[in-house]
Amino acid sequence: MGRVIDGKALAAVVREEVRGRVGELAARGVVPRLVVVMVGDDPGSLSYVRGKEKACAAVGIAGETVRLPASAGEAELLDTVDRLNSDHSVHGLLVQLPLPGQMDVERVVNAISPLKDVDCFHPENLGRLFRGRPRFAPCTPAGIVRILKSVPVKLEGANVVVLGRSLIVGRPLAFLLLSEHATVTVCHTRTRNLAEVVSRADIVVASVGKPRLVPAEWVREGAVVVDVGVNAVEGGKLVGDVDFDSVSRKASYITPVPGGVGPMTVAMLLKNVVGAAELQSSSGTASIT
Repeated sequence: MGRVIDGKALAAVVREEVRGRVGELAARGVVPRLVVVMVGDDPGSLSYVRGKEKACAAVGIAGETVRLPASAGEAELLDTVDRLNSDHSVHGLLVQLPLPGQMDVERVVNAISPLKDVDCFHPENLGRLFRGRPRFAPCTPAGIVRILKSVPVKLEGANVVVLGRSLIVGRPLAFLLLSEHATVTVCHTRTRNLAEVVSRADIVVASVGKPRLVPAEWVREGAVVVDVGVNAVEGGKLVGDVDFDSVSRKASYITPVPGGVGPMTVAMLLKNVVGAAELQSSSGTASIT
């Protein structure tokens, strides 16, 4: 059976690194501050936001939430974003998704200052990522790369198959892996012979939102498997996009759901916030990734 990668333990290492950088900033009189803007009271979003606040507090980052009613208009949200952009005490700013249907998500994301865009959704930050000069790395993709670097697998030259092409995970992950000199194939709903493509991979990353999509038959012996999916199935149980029970018997390393990629996503958000504080409090540039 493959070794299960403990995302919680690895996230704890990242948080300790962040805590040290927060202490260095505190010695200069700077307290990193993250503000999350939330529209409405979606239970899932509320749970995520509370988790972010708790994670910030644990490493010395000032985290707070600005809540707007579900009835708020797009103009009110954009005014709130503009105000926080202008507030020099705010280093990281994100708008919790999903937004109510009356709002243009792209317009809202584009309104966030690229220097405070710790989710790395702004076109400027995605463009810098594409050029190989990222200011920030998107949290989940950055967490995945950190996970892969924690196991004895050589990314350089590795054949990596990424299932999913979203702007949040699949596409930015592909660029991060290319920067590590991996050979990357991005698969999607129109990919032909999907099982065959996956079976050739040294590393498989599944991020499609379909429970247990990837069976053991698709995975070659000894592959490294990273499962990004979080799907609620019968009885409220959470499972990934990979059939963990069968695939774990073939993989050399595999991430669980929950407890794998999720904790790393939050840890990398904290890393981006402290990086944004370093960047904004100095006249030079900071290394974020």
